Amino acid sequence: MSEAQDTQNLAPPVRPWIAEQTQQLLKQRGHAWLLQGPSGLGQYSLGLALVRAWLCEAPREKGACGHCASCHAIDVRTHADLCVLMPETHMLMLGWPLSEKAQGEIDDKKRKTSKEIRVEAMRDTVEFAQRTSSRGRGKAVLVFPAEQMNTITANALLKTLEEPPGDVKFVLATESAHQLLPTIRSRCLGHTMHWPTQPVALSWMQSLGVSDGAAGQALKAAGGRPDDAMAFIESGRDPGVWMHLRTALSRGDVAVFKDWALPQVVDALQKLCHDLMARQVNAPARFFDTKDLGPPVAVDALTHWNQALTQTVKTVEHPFNAGLMLEALVNQAKIALNSSPREKR
Repeated sequence: MSEAQDTQNLAPPVRPWIAEQTQQLLKQRGHAWLLQGPSGLGQYSLGLALVRAWLCEAPREKGACGHCASCHAIDVRTHADLCVLMPETHMLMLGWPLSEKAQGEIDDKKRKTSKEIRVEAMRDTVEFAQRTSSRGRGKAVLVFPAEQMNTITANALLKTLEEPPGDVKFVLATESAHQLLPTIRSRCLGHTMHWPTQPVALSWMQSLGVSDGAAGQALKAAGGRPDDAMAFIESGRDPGVWMHLRTALSRGDVAVFKDWALPQVVDALQKLCHDLMARQVNAPARFFDTKDLGPPVAVDALTHWNQALTQTVKTVEHPFNAGLMLEALVNQAKIALNSSPREKR
């Protein structure tokens, strides 16, 4: 299951590459960790595994026991010594309750759920860090995704990281470490997420009931990132479409994206454009099998297409008309994909 579905079961299956990293990090000492790497590798899962182990009443070498009162409290999102600092959209997606004040403001329609970590939440976190542990095993703060802190919230956290209370540990998980303040990064022990091998990732997906063929196609579409591959499957999209995407777009077939959200469409188009551009310089394709990329495309056509997609990303979440935007995106792709390498634009 993807990270968004970890909360659906009280004892979710552990990803083997996350279990390995958990055991590795627990052997090291430090009060603040920065888990970094591209999306889909399980930063949130590893961060949660660490705080579970830190707070567990009967921790083992491999991590938390999974059965004690502390582990149960985390499972049901009520642990008094754990502070989860996230954008409200992520809190809701991952099953964490909002503060009474924040929930009241949203229920009263005074504002929408925030997509970044709010200053008010950071102030609550700083106050939490200064309190005495309720269960006597210290306290933990999980920040995800850490790049969603703005400058004000990051600086507020920095002061606590610089002079941490003796019984609190921090784990910051991010998919864009370069967006964090250098001073934040310097206060943490860095850990780059491990990429699972394809056999391990496929085996994990198959253990969750995904067929071999669908797992392989989804993993390819996700660039080898298993959590992103599972998100593809769970979205209801057909992974089998991936190998025929270039052909369908060359025909201008809008139906290939039936039931896809616009951000998912743009993501797929960017990946196709990326691999076609990579082939121009004899670099390996990352998201598609070479045979599925079809004939070569004019370099300048790919360049213009890539620039147009980059601009589209800025407005794709709030399109004026979703249907018209989809048709425009597919037509844009059709024109680019049917450009011969000998043609000049």
